Amino acid sequence: MTDELPELRASDADRERVAEQLRDALAEGRLDMEEFEERLEATYAARTYGELAPITRDLPGAAETPRISMVKQPLDDGSWGSRIVGGEGSSSWGVAVLSGFERKGRWTMPKRFNCFAFMGGGEIDLREANFADREVVVNCVAVMGGLNVIVPPGVEVVVRGIGIMGGFDHREEGRPGDLGAPRVVVTGFAFWGGVGVERKLTRAERQRIKEERRQEKLERREARKELQGSRGGGLDDMYEALDEARDLMRERHEERRLRHEERRERHRERREDRRRGDY
Repeated sequence: MTDELPELRASDADRERVAEQLRDALAEGRLDMEEFEERLEATYAARTYGELAPITRDLPGAAETPRISMVKQPLDDGSWGSRIVGGEGSSSWGVAVLSGFERKGRWTMPKRFNCFAFMGGGEIDLREANFADREVVVNCVAVMGGLNVIVPPGVEVVVRGIGIMGGFDHREEGRPGDLGAPRVVVTGFAFWGGVGVERKLTRAERQRIKEERRQEKLERREARKELQGSRGGGLDDMYEALDEARDLMRERHEERRLRHEERRERHRERREDRRRGDY
């Protein structure tokens, strides 16, 4: 099948299956760490089946036919209904031992995702993810490390983890979810470590909201000009100046908030890098 369709675009699930095969080969001693890292990087950079096939050609199971889905998927219209897709999920675990891992972008969150961090860090980003079920569980075990779960607005969050000289972030609990939105349960154990939960918009969504506000501002301006042209008068000029000042203050507040959020993210990444370097 791979030879017949070398230019067929590979999905996140296909890349994750190849990554699982590489991890098994590393555990069995078929690959050393340097070879594993090189092939893993090539796996996540691959765009087609033709690029994926050579990565595991010399490993057991390479002759297996890739599972290509020929079933028409539901229309991805951005609604919660279109993002709850069923199935097993494209990745079910993540491990960070003196290192880090990420699950982000367009991937399918399984019913249960298990992750472990020991003197390292991991990030599970669900903002652009699809969901295998309406209720999914992120099981986190952090020992002298940190794990971070990022959810989009509209998702209900429940935190049930236990911390011993560590903790779980409960700030996002208690907010009701949107109609039809999934429920994310964060559970597990933290010892001298922490599990954070954040609710964030994607960068594309932030840009979309900014563009909508800009368009509304232009429309208000045009409406005021038309009204002023029909009536004339300086009172409209005063209202326009006040409106512009309000819009400017709102934009500056939003820019400060985004800068603060980006700085906090950079600080967190630097802390994780320093922690990994220390250990």
